[in-house]
Amino acid sequence: MNVSDSDRMRLLITTQAVDQRDPVLGFFHRWLEVFAVQTESVEVICLREGEHALPANVRVHSLGKERGAVGSATYAWRLLRLAWRLRGDYDAVFVHMNPEYFVVAGGLWKLLGKPAALWYTHKSVDLKLRIAVFWTSVVFSASRESFRLPTKKLQVLGHGIDLAQFAPQTREPTPDGALRILTAGRISATKRTREMLDALDVLNANGVPFTFTVAGEPATEADRAYEEELKRAIAGRPYAARVTLLGPVAHADMPRLLARHDVFLNLSATGSMDKAVLEPLAAGVPAVTSNEAFRDLLAPSGLFVSSIEPETVAHALEAARTVDIAPAGAYVRAHYALDRTIAKIIEELGSRV
Repeated sequence: MNVSDSDRMRLLITTQAVDQRDPVLGFFHRWLEVFAVQTESVEVICLREGEHALPANVRVHSLGKERGAVGSATYAWRLLRLAWRLRGDYDAVFVHMNPEYFVVAGGLWKLLGKPAALWYTHKSVDLKLRIAVFWTSVVFSASRESFRLPTKKLQVLGHGIDLAQFAPQTREPTPDGALRILTAGRISATKRTREMLDALDVLNANGVPFTFTVAGEPATEADRAYEEELKRAIAGRPYAARVTLLGPVAHADMPRLLARHDVFLNLSATGSMDKAVLEPLAAGVPAVTSNEAFRDLLAPSGLFVSSIEPETVAHALEAARTVDIAPAGAYVRAHYALDRTIAKIIEELGSRV
């Protein structure tokens, strides 16, 4: 298959969840819609199937976690069985964020002659990832900081942002003039939500009126312990009544949430390009971040903070309201459009079929 024929590709995609209401993975529903437009058909194997409304040329096959958790060996067997049974229905494979799918089925895809790609954006490098890279034809990532295992198979594509969903919009005004701060994503130590309170202490001491909203939930036992620590830390603050823990928010609801806030705060310690920062920028909302992946994009506007010292972060938050983020937003829209990202994936896989 050559590039000009790539729209006729039949694709197998594996992912963790197909659920448009999932607060973390709900965005991938839109990815599947765009893949469907650019291919003949899409077979999706997921660990858990939830709410979805996908085009007619997309079929979803669940490994069954929504029916109750089972052992990893059972999931592995189900994956292998599906990969084999569907072998006549796909030309290439796209694995989203889960190297373990390659551990289980990478050898089979190689035996069947199916080119297989891995999308991975995380600093973690473990044995599963090394095995996955061995079996892959190509690795896609959002930035070089988002993939830490040296390999000639890596192609940096940037993220895929749904620009129709995260379009620039007029933010809803606040009657009291308070600085409305939002953070979103998994509640965990790596996101440094607890450290954000230290910057709020500075704002409070300086007499700056503000509200702080946290959208997200913990994913592991360690995360849940961190959330309890965060709740205790909030309760002891004089501004506790101005802090809201929303819990999980569906990805589809994020644009409306962004429209009610003045600045997005991200102090992630992962070093990987975080989609959670790109989406506010695309929507015209300033994003203050310490994530090294955004240094070049945001340092000129002062929204990148090289230190999470409370005074530094507090100053950036105050300044964010007057910063012109149009250049950063234009860059995101020009380089990280979802249909463009997926077209590159399809083109690369199509050249290998």
